[in-house]
Amino acid sequence: MHYPKITGEWTLFLDRDGVINKKLDGTYVMNPNQFEILPGVAEAIGVLSTMFGRIIVVTNQQGIGKELMTHEDIANIHDKMIEAIAWSGGRIDEIYYCPDLDWENSPNRKPNPGMGFMAKGDFPDIDFRKSIMVGDSISDIDFGKALKMKTVRISNGRDENADYTHPSLADFLLYINNK
Repeated sequence: MHYPKITGEWTLFLDRDGVINKKLDGTYVMNPNQFEILPGVAEAIGVLSTMFGRIIVVTNQQGIGKELMTHEDIANIHDKMIEAIAWSGGRIDEIYYCPDLDWENSPNRKPNPGMGFMAKGDFPDIDFRKSIMVGDSISDIDFGKALKMKTVRISNGRDENADYTHPSLADFLLYINNK
């Protein structure tokens, strides 16, 4: 399957942990000191910012629901992320996060599509059929599929549920830039 031609009408949805920053095994990124952007990601988002009309981050953050961190902690982490991406000429247009616990079955917690609908409410020009969801988990892919987006799984293996699979966001950029 080939990627569609990406124009400024397209929206890129990105998961955070495991796509933009290093995912911590068995715990959460709870403060800016633990936030480590993955190699090549800031630069990749810099280029992707010239290709996509919008770049939106959607991330489950149940560490807040577990009272391991606060909304202020998340804001500080996101400020560090935005600054690192901006230094590479990139941008994030908006960040949506769900603090709800997994067992609560929140409509906003991926794989449920609530954060996508929030983005569409804030940016009515978003067309989910002209959107790509990039994530490292099945819930990210299911989120994208629920909204009829193209889906990309960040993984070293093949994911039969995702439309495409790449080992990193930088590799995804190389592929769509050289199609």
